[in-house]
Amino acid sequence: MEALSDKNVLMGLIIPFVGTAAGSAMVFFMRKEMGRLVQKALTGFAAGVMVAASIWSLLIPAMEQSAHLDKWAFAPAAAGFWAGVLFLLLLDTITPHLHMNAEKAEGPKSRLARTTMMVLAVTLHNIPEGMAVGVVFAGLVSGSAEITAGGALALALGIAIQNFPEGAIISMPLHAEGKSKFGAFMDGMLSGAVEPIFGALTVMAVGFIVPAMPFLLSFAAGAMMYVVVEELIPEMSEGEHSNIGVVMFAVGFTVMMALDVALG
Repeated sequence: MEALSDKNVLMGLIIPFVGTAAGSAMVFFMRKEMGRLVQKALTGFAAGVMVAASIWSLLIPAMEQSAHLDKWAFAPAAAGFWAGVLFLLLLDTITPHLHMNAEKAEGPKSRLARTTMMVLAVTLHNIPEGMAVGVVFAGLVSGSAEITAGGALALALGIAIQNFPEGAIISMPLHAEGKSKFGAFMDGMLSGAVEPIFGALTVMAVGFIVPAMPFLLSFAAGAMMYVVVEELIPEMSEGEHSNIGVVMFAVGFTVMMALDVALG
């Protein structure tokens, strides 16, 4: 870690968590339950950020690092992408969870409370985001030429920006389900705690990660894309006025793309 201090890495890993915590705190300031139109807009924005981050911050650097394979440079990225998709599919299958606005829980049958399963759904969603930030900072620590400090910061900031509305989206419905404001805030905030945890574990394993960096970058991209397609797009598209979700998807995509290019 000569080129990058432990303090800087820690700050980078915590930035997305701060976004979740700040968003969850909105439960203290907003009296009414969040409207469906607002939820659609925020969910669409989050989906756009995650798709752009998967492409610019993860998949493109993964293929650039495999450039020595010539026409087969896509192979490690494709393998990692599918591994990430299957990993999230496995977690989705073995973990009882309840998506926002859904009546029926997914995963194995459970006696867990609705609010607990709602938190688990968001926690699952946050795991690949933590891995994505962790693997990018691990690449930066290792001195990878394809990953810059600006690019790593752009990914952390982009995920933090989309975590802010996500924090509100989880804490406010939890309060509407009967949780106290403080309890809803804590649950929303803790759902994002997996991000710095998984990110730190990834950076700590940097010695093992360097040879497999293209695979791991695309692994995080596959996991994030699974979340977008399985959870966020259905939520932003259901019912009337789905066009607001599409427009905000484009806004989120543009914001993340601009961040990565401007800072990278």
